[in-house]
Amino acid sequence: MRVKDTLNLGKTKFKMRGNLPVKELERENVWAENKVYEQRQKLNEKKDTFILHDGPPYANGDIHMGHALNKITKDFIVRYKSMNGFRSPYVPGWDTHGLPIEQKLKQAGYDRKQMSTNEFRELCRKYALEQVDRQRDEFKRLGVAAEWDHPYLTLNPEFEAAQIKVFGAFANRNLIYRGKKPVFWSWSSESALAEAEVEYHDVTSPSAFYGEHVIDGKGVLDDDTYMVVWTTTPWTIPASEGITIDAGFDYVVVQPAGESRKFVLAADLLNENAERFGWEDVQVLKTVKGAELENVLCEHPFDASRKIVTMLGDFVTLDAGTGLVHTAPGYGEDDYRIGTKYGLPIFAPVDGKGVLTEEAGADFAGVFYEDANQIALDKLKDANLLLNYMPYEHSYPFDWRTKKPIIFRATPQWFASVGDMRDEILNSMDDVEFFPEWGKKRLYNMIRDRGDWVISRQRVWGVPLPIFYAEDGTAIMDQDTINHVSDLVKEHGSNVWFERDAKDLLPDGYTNEHSPNGIFTKEEDIMDVWFDSGSSHQGVLAERPYLEYPADLYLEGSDQYRGWFNSSLITSVAVSGHAPYKQVLSQGFTLDNKGRKMSKSLGNTIAPADIIKQMGAEIVRLWVASVDTSSDVRVSIESFTQVADSYKKFRNTVRFMLGNTSDFDPATDRVAYEDLASVDQYMAVRLNQFVAEIKDHYDHYDFLDIYKKLINFLTVDLSSFYLDIAKDIMYIDAENSHSRRSMQTVFYDVLVDLVKLFTPMLPHTTEEIWPFLKEADEFVQLTEMPNVQTYANADDLMTKWTRFMDLRSNVLKALEEARDAKLIGKSLEAHLDLYVDADTQSFLDSLDTNVRQMLMVSALDMHALSDAPADAEAFGDSLAIKVSHADGEVCDRCRMIKTDVGSDDAYPTLCARCAAIVRENYPESIDTEFEE
Repeated sequence: MRVKDTLNLGKTKFKMRGNLPVKELERENVWAENKVYEQRQKLNEKKDTFILHDGPPYANGDIHMGHALNKITKDFIVRYKSMNGFRSPYVPGWDTHGLPIEQKLKQAGYDRKQMSTNEFRELCRKYALEQVDRQRDEFKRLGVAAEWDHPYLTLNPEFEAAQIKVFGAFANRNLIYRGKKPVFWSWSSESALAEAEVEYHDVTSPSAFYGEHVIDGKGVLDDDTYMVVWTTTPWTIPASEGITIDAGFDYVVVQPAGESRKFVLAADLLNENAERFGWEDVQVLKTVKGAELENVLCEHPFDASRKIVTMLGDFVTLDAGTGLVHTAPGYGEDDYRIGTKYGLPIFAPVDGKGVLTEEAGADFAGVFYEDANQIALDKLKDANLLLNYMPYEHSYPFDWRTKKPIIFRATPQWFASVGDMRDEILNSMDDVEFFPEWGKKRLYNMIRDRGDWVISRQRVWGVPLPIFYAEDGTAIMDQDTINHVSDLVKEHGSNVWFERDAKDLLPDGYTNEHSPNGIFTKEEDIMDVWFDSGSSHQGVLAERPYLEYPADLYLEGSDQYRGWFNSSLITSVAVSGHAPYKQVLSQGFTLDNKGRKMSKSLGNTIAPADIIKQMGAEIVRLWVASVDTSSDVRVSIESFTQVADSYKKFRNTVRFMLGNTSDFDPATDRVAYEDLASVDQYMAVRLNQFVAEIKDHYDHYDFLDIYKKLINFLTVDLSSFYLDIAKDIMYIDAENSHSRRSMQTVFYDVLVDLVKLFTPMLPHTTEEIWPFLKEADEFVQLTEMPNVQTYANADDLMTKWTRFMDLRSNVLKALEEARDAKLIGKSLEAHLDLYVDADTQSFLDSLDTNVRQMLMVSALDMHALSDAPADAEAFGDSLAIKVSHADGEVCDRCRMIKTDVGSDDAYPTLCARCAAIVRENYPESIDTEFEE
């Protein structure tokens, strides 16, 4: 008979290698066939509700790592809530309107202007649905559980109809108006943009310093004086209407040597500008406060018939320039605000393609705005007004889709008034909890500082603005007309607006005093796509009876403070007076390992699909748990490799425990907690603490802490201690011994709890493990999270074992030093002499455990601390340790060095302990010589 045959060596068919890229897909197919998501919803029908509302990704192109981070995090939350007492359906959505889809079709060779609006819209719709199907498959491959067969799409008629009613809520509160004011204008898209569609890049502009001749100094300035004006956009000078200064700044009137003219500029900027302009021997003739210069009139540098007025504003700084800012109310928000205050014309002589019009003057007509910079500089120079120009680097807005710079352009647009409801919006945030907490201040400040929302777009692929015009041009948007259009759209889709004439879109018999002849026209602009997605609380949450409004949670990237979080909050307050969410969780951006934004042009992208093919979706999911998403996240192949190592640790630890519980039946072999060995009670309590900690982290969306706790539990609590000492019990003690069944009870509980706790993160793997456990449910996803237990002796037990672990740490140090000194090799070669004080001796006795076994040495003797020899190493005031090589021979079965090897004549190569176990459990071996 072989010695090996008397050992309880664990066996399991759970493989060390997961072959994830192949096996995951098979498992996902099983979930789909068995409708596991639907089964989970059925189980949760009567439970409390937790709704995570999905912010819709844009339906264009393959998903990137930011998408994966977002969707997997949502899956963590929804899966956990579903297994922890909540009904938590997850409806994924897509943003399917907007310019990028129009651009894709243009790139494919379609000319919007050569086909009817509805023909082009149908092409857009088809393209969007193709992209939805493509992305849906990619999200499903990440293991995300959702209502994939019934997502919400912003192009669905019922969504569009709800969106039109949201518009109606604004209109009913008189919050919709048409105005001509500067907006972000994308000449590359030929459309107005919302703030959320703008990103900023550093650019270098021609910074011009020029004089404007004073023609009415209001008794403060002489007529031979010139205001020194500064601008970084010389092309806007044709639209100049004013000069803005600060009332509290000191301004000086100066005359450089050799100059007949006098100049005005900020006193604090005189020296640097004198050097810049080459002025010498500058004489300061007068110092005045900015307030004294209000309403001084100058001559327009390009048109002597136009007057430029000096105004007092709050946006002038002394960081750069001259303290006098060129002001064109048609070309900037600050300019518009102060220009309106002073009653100036809102003049913007540039068309939708960024080309200056005839109104800008003959020299500028037909010139692209960037090229007009040089023309303006040349005209200033020819008029002897240009004092200097230089490159100036600053942050400038770009269209985030075309990646082209934009301009500020006053053009008639439809606006939703934010100012009239600002306080109501800000107050609604008091009921919202933010993760991280700073998100609340960030969103609050954005709402506090934002202007009115330009909601009109000069495109065709989107939801129409349901506005009619009477014969005299009066805009019509009453509740009857808006509700009627909403009903038509719900029945026919938004194409109906473009297919029918205005009269056929109005209610039957509709009349209006402004159209005595019954002639009506309709608005051609569509709504901003942020109005689309921002209306999803009505188009989804309020529309589907099994969801709830407001949602419990919105989760998106940190850019959505100015995007979806922002637009959703505004629309929700307009509709119902409260926020659309109870909690907001934001995440940082995904960057490459150098901190750069990932882009195909830089060649630094890492696609989720590539990681899945190489390593599996579980590695992407575990990576999501391993990163700090409260700030930007750096992505590299190395980071996935590191996470793959952690995954292997999880898998191999589980495999070891499965192997050592393969003969354990919890129905018949379980040992009650009060009958567990002391160390097993300790590990049961430690597991209970782990369960409580992990569930608390799930509740607070602290996934990085979950990851860290998992690695620590696997490494420190299990591998480095419990599973290590377990081998001497699991392998060596009799199969049905109390000591072995006691430990198997805890092993099994650790397995079940680990598998349940990490199903939200690693569902493919936990479902692979689940059949090896003796549980009734077919799928672990259909079980509940483990409950936190109450153990009467838990505190006392933890105090004792925490103290023991401290003692063990000192023993491990002593063993390591002995190993370095070549006294021993493995710890099982050690004889340990512990010299302890009376309190420590009493404490060790109270543990009720085999201390030698817990320390994994072959021999242990305890002595009084006072008997410690000089060569014993002291560890504090209560412990000294001496390590020597154990006496005796190696037992063939337990591999310990024992002095009683051969004490049983029938088993000459076994120690007394092993001989007794074999004699009792394998009587047939008594007369059989053991084979190696």
